[in-house]
Amino acid sequence: MKLETVWVGRGGQGVVTAVYILAHASISEGLAATASPEFGAERRGAPVKAFLTISDNLDDSPEPIRSPDVAVFLDDKLIEP
Repeated sequence: MKLETVWVGRGGQGVVTAVYILAHASISEGLAATASPEFGAERRGAPVKAFLTISDNLDDSPEPIRSPDVAVFLDDKLIEP
């Protein structure tokens, strides 16, 4: 099993925190997890992305997520058609 997710929101909405909490919870359950936020030195309210991969294969090496299984948007204005 391998689940790849992307989380999109605005700075201050907890996107990065949510991804890190889910990664830690997955690891505590014996799964492999990789969390990687994508943001610059923007201010609060700027768009933020975070990527989370959860796998039951501890030998999986982290790879960039190109086609996520799940996309979570905390601000619907950031959805691109």
